[in-house]
Amino acid sequence: MNKVTKAVFPVAGLGTRFLPATKSVPKEIMTLVDRPLVQYAIDEARAAGIKEFIFVTSRGKGALEDYFDHAPQLEQSLADSGKDDLLEILRSTNMDSGEVAYIRQHRALGLGHAVWCARRLIGDEPFAVMLPDDVISGDTPCLQQMVEAYEETGGNMVAAMEVPIEKASAYGMLDVKDDMGSLVSVKGMVEKPKAGTAPSNLAVIGRYILSPKVLDSLNAMETGAGGEIQLTDAIAQQIDGEGVYGYRFRGERFDCGSKSGFLQATVSFALARDDLKTELSAFLHDIVSAEKAAQ
Repeated sequence: MNKVTKAVFPVAGLGTRFLPATKSVPKEIMTLVDRPLVQYAIDEARAAGIKEFIFVTSRGKGALEDYFDHAPQLEQSLADSGKDDLLEILRSTNMDSGEVAYIRQHRALGLGHAVWCARRLIGDEPFAVMLPDDVISGDTPCLQQMVEAYEETGGNMVAAMEVPIEKASAYGMLDVKDDMGSLVSVKGMVEKPKAGTAPSNLAVIGRYILSPKVLDSLNAMETGAGGEIQLTDAIAQQIDGEGVYGYRFRGERFDCGSKSGFLQATVSFALARDDLKTELSAFLHDIVSAEKAAQ
């Protein structure tokens, strides 16, 4: 079985839920504490053994490309000032030549189409897909957990999380064949089912390990929910072939595509920091106490 060394990052979205900030700043480099959203995804990918990073972008994402470039003047300034800790942090964000590639998605035709745009760089190898909006904290990074499980199963794998059934219409949902604990085998997938029709409460979250045969399915350019080319539909077509598995990851997922989720992630990640938690905890305690007193 080939190792998973390539990852696709679909980042072509306009980020309209974060306007006006995203008028000039790509959503993916909005900062969660002191790191851009996309840096969390890159760090997770590296921990899983990813060596090639493929970004599917669109017009207006130049700042995203600049972020991963070297900054010689800034690095020299930090070195001259003896700020070695900051210099090390800065250098950890650099991407070497040939390590990263950028592909344009000229039309917003869905997640499946975004992945299809990267087909020539993916080639005939298994690959990961990571949605930076889904930030997942855990002792072991989510994609690393999945890669370890994939080495036993092969086929196709999606990260899965139980959600309230009334929220199922916002997700791709799994129809489970066999539940083996952290792993489930899948007999069907439904993208954003209508209320009351979800086959389970197990939702697909933004981490995937996929066979290149998914690209063959995407070549058909068939539209699904919302009139878009759905990645979920292309994965479902692999069930009777190489198989599809859901993986219940260990960790906490934050939907940073929403303002509420972004704020929750900011607080959670800040409280996990030794340099921030004491002052922030006291601030939050004062807010809660004031609210209780006002009731």
